Amino acid sequence: MVKKNKKMIIAANIVTLLPILAGLVLWDRLPDRMAVHWGADGAANGWSSKPVAVFGLPVFICIIEWACIWATLADPRKKNISEKIFRAMIWGLSILSLILNGSCYFIAMGKIVNMNILVFLSMGVFFMIIGNYMPKTKQSYTMGIKLPWTLDSEENWNRTHRLAGFIWSICGLCMIVNAFIQWKWLSFTIIVTMILVPCVYSLILYKKGI
Repeated sequence: MVKKNKKMIIAANIVTLLPILAGLVLWDRLPDRMAVHWGADGAANGWSSKPVAVFGLPVFICIIEWACIWATLADPRKKNISEKIFRAMIWGLSILSLILNGSCYFIAMGKIVNMNILVFLSMGVFFMIIGNYMPKTKQSYTMGIKLPWTLDSEENWNRTHRLAGFIWSICGLCMIVNAFIQWKWLSFTIIVTMILVPCVYSLILYKKGI
């Protein structure tokens, strides 16, 4: 899979590292201390030096991309991993690099960016995309709901991921709505639902011998 997608991986890595070029172009306009983390209220609560923000964040995300690639190569069931899901994972991280670093630069230059709206929208779209792919996900140790009973039973895996795909798609839509109403308890409830419901359903199937 990795060999077949070699050009895609290189292109995604270039996109991931593009914010470094943008940071160099904007270098003189950026402050020496930049916000790189925000709390649940949307207020900055973590800062770093300009070199770390410009170079460190894109490189860190690029390292995560390669960690995902390595995990895929090491998976004993890597032949079951969908190329579409693999590409979505890699490109998702590249887009994250653009969004995260772009936000850092805009805020550093005094522009107003509502991080809560941006984060919730991004999460919502991501959840919906993953939800769309989940029913098509085959058994593997890298992607999907990896429980002992889902890995042991193909039927359990398939049924669990069909439900999870529906749940994640609905929760993604709810997260997009929450980007504008910003109820803190709702985002927490959405994430708990996405994790808990498929796992409990899978356990129930296992108890039934599926």
